Amino acid sequence: MSNQIERVTIVGGGTAGWLTALMLQTDLNANPDEKRVEITLIESPTVPTIGVGEATLITLPLTLAEFGINEREFMRRSNASFKLAVRFADWFTDPSGQRPIFYHPFNAPPECGGRLPAYHHRKYGPPKPGMSLVDSLVPNIAILRAMKAPREMGAPDYDRHISYAYHLDAGLFAEYLRDLAIQRGIKHVRDDVLDVEKDERGYITALKLKRNDRHPVELVIDCTGFRGVVHSKVTDDPFVSFGNSLLNDRAVAVRIPHRDPTKIEPCTRATALSGGWVWRVPLFSRLGTGYVFSSAFKSDDEARDEFLAHLRASGDLPQDAPDPETRIINMNVGYRKNAWVKNCIAIGLSAGFVEPLEATAIHTIEISARWLLMNFPTKEFSPPLVKQYNALSSSLYETIRDFVQVHYLKSNRFEPYWRAAREDTKVSDLLNGRLDMWHNRLPEEYDTRADPLFTNWNYIFILEPKGHFGKHKIATDTMLRKDDWDKYCAGLETSKQKVLARLPDHYDMLTAIRGNAPTTTQPKVSMSPA
Repeated sequence: MSNQIERVTIVGGGTAGWLTALMLQTDLNANPDEKRVEITLIESPTVPTIGVGEATLITLPLTLAEFGINEREFMRRSNASFKLAVRFADWFTDPSGQRPIFYHPFNAPPECGGRLPAYHHRKYGPPKPGMSLVDSLVPNIAILRAMKAPREMGAPDYDRHISYAYHLDAGLFAEYLRDLAIQRGIKHVRDDVLDVEKDERGYITALKLKRNDRHPVELVIDCTGFRGVVHSKVTDDPFVSFGNSLLNDRAVAVRIPHRDPTKIEPCTRATALSGGWVWRVPLFSRLGTGYVFSSAFKSDDEARDEFLAHLRASGDLPQDAPDPETRIINMNVGYRKNAWVKNCIAIGLSAGFVEPLEATAIHTIEISARWLLMNFPTKEFSPPLVKQYNALSSSLYETIRDFVQVHYLKSNRFEPYWRAAREDTKVSDLLNGRLDMWHNRLPEEYDTRADPLFTNWNYIFILEPKGHFGKHKIATDTMLRKDDWDKYCAGLETSKQKVLARLPDHYDMLTAIRGNAPTTTQPKVSMSPA
């Protein structure tokens, strides 16, 4: 009898289930000369899926390209637009009393004279007065402000001048992945899992279904969201809460029309309010927006009122428009101590979740599926493979927690929520040590090389606008040459102008992707968010 796993069962659809299914199908069945691994996805017909985020990271285009997905079809089906950066507003007050806007771009700049060009910016100043660090080092913000797309009209799928991600409708995206997966041979079963059968070792041998009775399993993946329908049957391991590090546990969300459908900004906005922050995700046919907050500092009604007032003040909601229908989302922030237990692996919200400030939800699905492939077991389920997978999974969520927490720790807003976020929260030893070290020099590549997601440049772009690095001289300043910086700045400016001249408007690109069709019908302000 073969020791190879021949059947993989995924419980739960949504982005987590179908993205995982396609990832496994693409790799496990890549060789037509080998025996095919049967992949079955069991999806409840009665339980709605939870859409994980509407903004993504730059890894998703790479994953879709790996799947051989037509980018234009994906964007049409998912109501998608391009995302070039995150725009932060009102997160801190500078020494002049202003609350400057700053950006977190996706591109890492090249070296300048063998060193990080951020050192040169710090010593010699920006190429033009008042130019920010990001604008001085990468072209992203110039492209974003010009409302340009990241690639040329008619360019091949996934071709780019700068790195990009997407804004997308998570529900539509899951439906698209589902249709594609079924076309590619993944078996789809619409049923509810009532219970599991286990052997003497505690391994799951079968799922008890409501309509189809019994479904035998070899390896089962739980993508059932926060409920963890299957994973909870094989372990009583505690949930590792991040509540003492990240205060937010609620969100109020709504979908509203674009005020001007031709001005679709190619970035996500994160705007701080008195008790949290508001996300603003511009899809092709609408805006997805919501207020992430802590129930310890705001009631649902207080958060809703502040959120709607912000939408009207920002111009996204007309002053005379009726209040749109909102929904409250509970967030269970943290992760499962062991995502892989026996022959069951939790992926997606069933494994963990960190608030959506840096849009990491879909990325955790991508990388978890990749790690499963890297550690794919035989029927023996070798303990070292399980141990390695769980270590990677834990590290991923802790890395995200630390990076998200930096945004709060370096804010100087005065409201009780913001004071508590920086003064009353637990900070990991790793993050504390890094922040102390980075008072004396900038984050270097080796500082974050072991991190599964964020690099030194991610930290630089978030910390520098808030003055973390200070203006005092450091030893490495003597290694920098002014002529290197002058050449760098001149080259970047030339590159910006050339790229800007070649790139189309974001809206024009999006309509071209849709066959020059007119803008999709706008939702009514009173629509109920899904």
